[in-house]
Amino acid sequence: MNDNTITYLEFAAADREQLHAAQQFYGAVFGWQYQSWGDDYLDTSDSGIGSGLCVNETVTPPLAVIYCAQLEAAYNAVIAAGGDIVQEIFSFPGGRRFHFRDPAGNILAVWSDKAAQSAVA
Repeated sequence: MNDNTITYLEFAAADREQLHAAQQFYGAVFGWQYQSWGDDYLDTSDSGIGSGLCVNETVTPPLAVIYCAQLEAAYNAVIAAGGDIVQEIFSFPGGRRFHFRDPAGNILAVWSDKAAQSAVA
């Protein structure tokens, strides 16, 4: 996986009903198959780059997710460059990530996988 590249887009749904409606929509239109990661999250690799559907009551524009093996270094660089952290580093089944707002107001995320975490440990 290449560092500092967008590897994932996350689309929001207001509730589980919309989540499953979106899953059926993308499956019918594009043939995308989804894997469930609990009641509120689905993802697919059928969309070109990875993408997911999540329940988020305040539906937001799609979330671009950038891969960076050195998650803490990216976190510190975001702050140093004038970005605002809007969600602190958290773990999920594939690794860890955080969300930030850039100076133009866009919210993005940075993630690191479990393999990168093991290499640092």
